[in-house]
Amino acid sequence: MIDIHKLDFTYGRNQESLFQNLDCELQPGSIAGLLGKNGAGKTTLLKIMIGLLHPTSGQVKVNDHHPGKRQPSFLQDLYFVSEEFHIPGISIDSYVKANSKFYPRFDKVLLDKLTTEFELPETRSLQKLSYGQKKKFLISFALATRCRLLVLDEPTNGLDIPSKAIFRKIMAGSLDEDQLVIISTHQVKDVENLIDRILMLENGQFIMQKDMIDISSSLNFATSTTSEGDDVLYSEMVPGGYKVITPQVNGSSSVDIELLFNAVTQGSQKLKDYVN
Repeated sequence: MIDIHKLDFTYGRNQESLFQNLDCELQPGSIAGLLGKNGAGKTTLLKIMIGLLHPTSGQVKVNDHHPGKRQPSFLQDLYFVSEEFHIPGISIDSYVKANSKFYPRFDKVLLDKLTTEFELPETRSLQKLSYGQKKKFLISFALATRCRLLVLDEPTNGLDIPSKAIFRKIMAGSLDEDQLVIISTHQVKDVENLIDRILMLENGQFIMQKDMIDISSSLNFATSTTSEGDDVLYSEMVPGGYKVITPQVNGSSSVDIELLFNAVTQGSQKLKDYVN
């Protein structure tokens, strides 16, 4: 689905490289979470994947296409929901009629189902919707395209608590086996139960590329009254005690992605060596 090989990217001339020899492979039938600190290059990498930016060197292939060529056969199987967006002041029906024809697998029945679940009001103009309502409409439209690649940049920003729960529900139940979803977010708690694979960016490199099942089978995430112990790989103080990461000895456990991110980016070399 996505093959990135020895990717280098530099903004303008005489600028420091953002990515150096970046490698990544992603397969369909999964949801990948792209994580990183501010300025790590998450949005830039997404734009390279969808052809809005061109690599300085290296190769990026998506569905056997070179994204930068922006061929219709590539674009009709890709949908990008940006963190910042503009929606014209037309009705939902007019928007759907104007845009759905670009996506051969568009499913109007699914769109109606999703907008109903999101409790979107009928309106003559999309501009009359709140920011959160617009985001819910774009997410619904993205899923209704049934594109093989869906790229969502901070999809839960602007959603209230009930809408975040609905987002998780519809993401879990609306995808096909031939689809790949990439979610870039800082709001990891909103998508923690959706993600199948974690990608962490730092200093122009992936410091982690692992499936959640591999993480849960090798690391244990728990709470403790102490941060001490020979088996403690990382700890954080929380009200009433500590969150700790230790080697897994009981099969598997739920992964605390926020704790894992802090551990990998701030933790000891012992933890980083163990993870890798």
